[in-house]
Amino acid sequence: MAGAARFFSNTSCMDDVFLGDLLYLAAFGLGGLAFALGPFVLVHLVAARKTRNSANKTRQYIECGMDPIGDAWIRYSAVYYLYALVFVAFAVDVLFLVPVALVYNDPRFPIRDFVEMLIFVGILSLVIVYAWKKGIFEWKRKPITPNS
Repeated sequence: MAGAARFFSNTSCMDDVFLGDLLYLAAFGLGGLAFALGPFVLVHLVAARKTRNSANKTRQYIECGMDPIGDAWIRYSAVYYLYALVFVAFAVDVLFLVPVALVYNDPRFPIRDFVEMLIFVGILSLVIVYAWKKGIFEWKRKPITPNS
């Protein structure tokens, strides 16, 4: 009976730990909800209530004081997005190489660590070679032909 009494006396301690963990979980959940909904609330509070659009002059939501000329929609070439993807690939490369260089500081295996980093950078260099062969780095603008 003494063992059962000891078990039930420890449950209050476990309940306190469980409630503490539940409190942390609720706090993180509410924090995530605040980060998700906060920008919407902030935009609603800060947004202009009255623009020239209320007078139906420009039918635009943003005004700069000048009358608009032409259409606001511009078509970007797919090359622009491929160029951006190559940039992102190498930004991630740098983010990966700095911690790896700090971790691979073992004096027992300097050659192995260097070869692993060299292989990684070599594979990423193939991305540049592929992009170069595909002509991604050559920005050719197509002439605009007016619709007649």
